[in-house]
Amino acid sequence: MSRVNRIMRRVMNMTYRRCGFRALAATAATLAAFTVAANAVTPEEVLQDPKLETRARAISQNLRCVVCQNQSIDDSNAPLAHDLRVLLRERLRSGATDEQAIDYIVARYGNFVLLKPPMHRNTLFLWVGPAFFVIIAAIGFGSHLRRRATDQAVGSETPFTATELERIDELLSKWSST
Repeated sequence: MSRVNRIMRRVMNMTYRRCGFRALAATAATLAAFTVAANAVTPEEVLQDPKLETRARAISQNLRCVVCQNQSIDDSNAPLAHDLRVLLRERLRSGATDEQAIDYIVARYGNFVLLKPPMHRNTLFLWVGPAFFVIIAAIGFGSHLRRRATDQAVGSETPFTATELERIDELLSKWSST
């Protein structure tokens, strides 16, 4: 490789590194400038009293959006989540405690609306179900391994007959002579 080619390659690498860093820095700055909070709470939902709004946000972080199922109502844009946020704020504005507001929503939508449902008789399957299926799978896998080991052991104990041994010798002698 000539000296000119080495110099050109070095200049190109330096230019790519600088341009890459500049592009990365510009992208990061743009994203930082336009980043907004991920909450779905609209300005018309926000309560005037900051203490009540803080309570509402804390409660809504623990309530599940029934439509989205893996998001809190605070993070969901679903219309039902909006209705639940408004309902929660109305209950708090009317003087309900946090527990009373949560109980009111649970009474209407059931324990499923809680992101961390309590362990009751009707939610026991939610808590015990995954362990039950793991145990069933382990038992099935163990019986499969036991059956496979038994099948392999039985298959290796059957000896060849005299005619089969003669045929094997015949085939091996033909194969080795070729």
